[in-house]
Amino acid sequence: MRSSARVLIIGVGGLGCPALLALARSRVGTIGLCDDDVVDRTNLHRQILFSDADVGESKLGVAAREARRIAPEAAVRLHRTRLLPDNALEIVRNYDVVLEGSDNFATKFLASDACMIAGVPIVHASAVRWMGIVMAVSASGRPCYRCIFEDIPRDGAPACAEAGVMGPVVGTIAAIQVDLAIATLDGLPVGGQIAMFDGRSDSVRRRRLAPRDDCPLCGAERRIRHLEAASYSSPACA
Repeated sequence: MRSSARVLIIGVGGLGCPALLALARSRVGTIGLCDDDVVDRTNLHRQILFSDADVGESKLGVAAREARRIAPEAAVRLHRTRLLPDNALEIVRNYDVVLEGSDNFATKFLASDACMIAGVPIVHASAVRWMGIVMAVSASGRPCYRCIFEDIPRDGAPACAEAGVMGPVVGTIAAIQVDLAIATLDGLPVGGQIAMFDGRSDSVRRRRLAPRDDCPLCGAERRIRHLEAASYSSPACA
């Protein structure tokens, strides 16, 4: 039942804020929040939980107050930390589905790998400029995030901090992400689904991804079985 479901949001930013609002209104029993950042005025245009009065405050503190206001019956768990190789498995194992909305590549791959090892479904989301993408991964972990993006980009590929993102795009992407997360909780076979949103044309394209046989995480000769800190070295985005 959805009222007993446990859902974790990694990153309470442009994606995590609208995702939290949608989850709180969906009667999810437990909502976990993982972040260690504070509210910054430059992000208010897309981080819709926060206002000028919250600048400098812990994101988790403000987000928890809002979640409890909307859904006082829900339990809110706060993980006041970044997702790290030494805490990722301990954190994700306590949830039925994970929503990953971080804006740095290292955390995205770490969340993917941790959920695969722990056998927890995860729904990834990202947005840059006018474009956004969502991918659902089932508890079996196949196909997975690495079936598309094999490893952390080493060539300085831009994320939202460098390239920017339109505020309405993250709202749309978060709505799709929550939709796939709830479908996962309801037992629907959405693993492997990808949704791509183009804010310039206001169009959504959906497709189902085929697993990649040589994927290092979920392929026939799986190579990633442990979380090694050196594998997730990547500059973080604000």
